Amino acid sequence: MKSLSILGSTGSIGLSTIDVVRQHPEKFTITGLAEGHDVGLLAEQINEFRPEVVSVRDAASVAKLRDLLGEHKPEIFHGIEGAATVAAAEGSDMVVSAIVGAAGLVPTVSAIKAGKHIALANKETLVVAGQLVSDLVKKHNVQLLPVDSEHSAIFQSLAGHRTEDIERIILTASGGPFRKTPAEELKLAGPEQALKHPQWTMGAKITIDSATLMNKGLEVIEAHWLFNMPAEKIGVVVHPQSIIHSMVEYIDGCVIAQMGVPDMRAPIAYALAWPERCETGIGRLDLAKIGTLTFEEPDMERFPALRLAFDALKAGRTYPAVLNAANEIAVAAFLDKKIGFTAIAETVDKTMQAHEAFLPVELDEYLQADRWARETAKKIIG
Repeated sequence: MKSLSILGSTGSIGLSTIDVVRQHPEKFTITGLAEGHDVGLLAEQINEFRPEVVSVRDAASVAKLRDLLGEHKPEIFHGIEGAATVAAAEGSDMVVSAIVGAAGLVPTVSAIKAGKHIALANKETLVVAGQLVSDLVKKHNVQLLPVDSEHSAIFQSLAGHRTEDIERIILTASGGPFRKTPAEELKLAGPEQALKHPQWTMGAKITIDSATLMNKGLEVIEAHWLFNMPAEKIGVVVHPQSIIHSMVEYIDGCVIAQMGVPDMRAPIAYALAWPERCETGIGRLDLAKIGTLTFEEPDMERFPALRLAFDALKAGRTYPAVLNAANEIAVAAFLDKKIGFTAIAETVDKTMQAHEAFLPVELDEYLQADRWARETAKKIIG
């Protein structure tokens, strides 16, 4: 029996994780939950799984949650510190890190320091502080298992092979809702159009990132840290059907790809049960019915966010943290209809150009760069 704490339990990854847990009560139990937006749903999860500790967004949500609970009343914390407490609490073997954005960094670091294995769905943890997190994983001898479908696919495609035999890893991207949209029309695109992802059902922020291709850029940086690959050995290809989740090319010219229907329960279950596999309840892949799989080069002129992410990875230091923070501010402004779609990448670019990078060592230094970028992006947006 593996005990889990789920950070971001009411988000899309959290809900899929809980669905996997429901299917395997003999394999998994939940000891901690943290959420930031839906106290009512969290109350339902608490009443069903009876965790020992939980965390909510703020102090006001604590009182609201208490009023909704049944006979089981866990210890309740709030804020980032509360999520970090849940992450480090005794009783859990693995922490599912699924809080959206850089807010997931501090709780994930707390979990690693407490010796918890990590199922990582929060790519920003490695984007913002990849060197720090990698060093802590080694120091505390914990497993860092990828949950993103692309990184799970690479992880599976690497199994049984030597690192020195890798030519490159290839991340696939759906291309988002604007894959064929002319550049002049992208300036007029609004949130309603950008939120219509052609393949995946995700939260608003990650869906917008998929539309700009920033999500793929963040995954490139995450892949660098997960698999110790330089930027030159990481490729991206647009694959609209989202059947091949990613690939590894070897020095002999062979390419190993991992395929499956686009359903996040598969990579989640792989991370939770690793090195075993377990039933997920997802549909089976019918290649004959699909018929055709297509591939395209990503257009970095129309979607400059991907280029900016590669630039940040190559430049290193605090640039990836600044890239991510500026993007979070710009996406929020776009969703609030304060800026246009193409202004998201423009805001990130201007913020990066204004940044004087430095080599961070401590967690506070990474957070300092994050705060600077947020303030600067807000000023740029006006």
